[in-house]
Amino acid sequence: MSDLPFKEEFIEEEVSVRTFDETIDPEELKWHQDDENRIIEVIDGGGWFIQYDNQLPEPLYENKTYLVRKGEWHRVLKGTGDLKILIKRF
Repeated sequence: MSDLPFKEEFIEEEVSVRTFDETIDPEELKWHQDDENRIIEVIDGGGWFIQYDNQLPEPLYENKTYLVRKGEWHRVLKGTGDLKILIKRF
């Protein structure tokens, strides 16, 4: 069993799709840093947010991309329904 708050399917070595279930406990969505730069594209999700360190939460819109820089503190905030995102690492 995974301790991660999402299911992940790799499409390529550096590309994956993550799904956060609508029933997730918001306490599981913790502040964290990534080991590489990432471009995130929202495939599906309603009312979810991304929050970067020292910034207000920003809505995650379908078909919009977001940049998360290596080592940048960030978190996802729960919305309604499942959240599905495409992640490209570079």
